[in-house]
Amino acid sequence: MEHVGFDPGAIHASVHTRADNHVDRTQRTARTAIANAQDEFHVYAIEWTPDGIRALADGQACFTFANERASNAQADWRQWPFDRDFRILVNLAVGGNWGGQKGVDESIWPQRLELDYVRVLQRTR
Repeated sequence: MEHVGFDPGAIHASVHTRADNHVDRTQRTARTAIANAQDEFHVYAIEWTPDGIRALADGQACFTFANERASNAQADWRQWPFDRDFRILVNLAVGGNWGGQKGVDESIWPQRLELDYVRVLQRTR
């Protein structure tokens, strides 16, 4: 889940893999309008199962990414590396190729990233 300062009325859900990434222009992503994304708390969720990944914003699905290895015998870790241990990364990035493409307004400082909670749940079978 990503929020970009020059696009304040939206959040983006993206998956980054060796096969699907922004460097190769093959990234899979979706933009969802949330008019007050930077002014109010919202509930963002990622449901990660062996079949795929689904992103939700305030309970509404906004992006899905199917496990290609389940339907394509030629697919490998480059299409679906998500059967390994991962970490949750939360960051406030400024600039870069995407966020900085329209420049960075120096008058915005200081800034903060506020989180109410981060929760990890595991489904029982």
